[in-house]
Amino acid sequence: MKKRQIRQDGKMVSEVGLGCWSFGGSYGPTTEAEAHNTLSAALDHGVDFLDTANVYGMGVSESIIGSFLKGDQNRFTIATKGAIWRDPETGKRGFNNRADYLRGELEASLSRLGLEHVDLYYIHRRDQSVAIEDLMETLLAFKAEGKIGGIGFSEISPATLRRAMAVGPVDAVQSEYSLWTRQPELGMIQTCKELGVAFVPFSPLGRGMFASRPPDPSTFEPGHFRKGTPRFSEPNFSYNVQKVQGFKALAERLGTTPIALAIAWCLARDTHLIPIPGTRTAAHLRDCLAGSPFEMTQDIMTMIEDVLPVGWAHGDRYTHDQWVGVEGYC
Repeated sequence: MKKRQIRQDGKMVSEVGLGCWSFGGSYGPTTEAEAHNTLSAALDHGVDFLDTANVYGMGVSESIIGSFLKGDQNRFTIATKGAIWRDPETGKRGFNNRADYLRGELEASLSRLGLEHVDLYYIHRRDQSVAIEDLMETLLAFKAEGKIGGIGFSEISPATLRRAMAVGPVDAVQSEYSLWTRQPELGMIQTCKELGVAFVPFSPLGRGMFASRPPDPSTFEPGHFRKGTPRFSEPNFSYNVQKVQGFKALAERLGTTPIALAIAWCLARDTHLIPIPGTRTAAHLRDCLAGSPFEMTQDIMTMIEDVLPVGWAHGDRYTHDQWVGVEGYC
């Protein structure tokens, strides 16, 4: 597995990481044994970068990773996140970027992971009541204490990144980016490259749309993340499935899978991109990793653009409530 830089200090990780949201049950039920099998497969295939968060299963994802690691700090480069809280009764989200709150959440994450520090700590969503400059001072204090190795942000704007960088080094920005979600091309990918910041695309497989078989919204249980989202609701979903058929046919002609081709496209966008496809199974992980050695050419990139041009997706990627906390910039 080839490497790419994840931190300003030169730390390298596998060019394809593993998103661990599904370990917490976000895309259906799973078990600790199944997740551990996936983590073992990741190591076997040279994947050494894990992405999790305190709210993935309300601590379940971090705890599963912790039980696998058993205190071994060196098996993976670990990124986790804080700043989102949920009301246990209503499930509604809120955001808190205050220093005391983040310290408590970081300590809880470290406890679940069984580690003394994490390699990268993201602010999962901005709390607009806290100035980004003050937030950076909090994160730099965590770094000085040795609790975190690097600083990251999720779903921020290029302007916020520049303000943060004026205070201290930001190592990574994470945003949704794939063949059906391309807003980061309107400034964030370019700004990250200019500033030496890694750009980490989550959901690079369109939340399952580029799998060999499309997801079936009728099977989504209450609380399932995709249930009710515009892109997975009719009539948008049927339009999207029909459009993706051309991409799947192209992958077949090229002798690969739509999963591998979507990952290869993402890697080819620029060398500072480190996609983190999420899965709870070893078999699906292997499908994702086939995108790394795929020999992408400009001709293939053009063919992909022909079948899935910018803006092809029908419907929004989030519901109205899910949009809260994502910084707009276009």
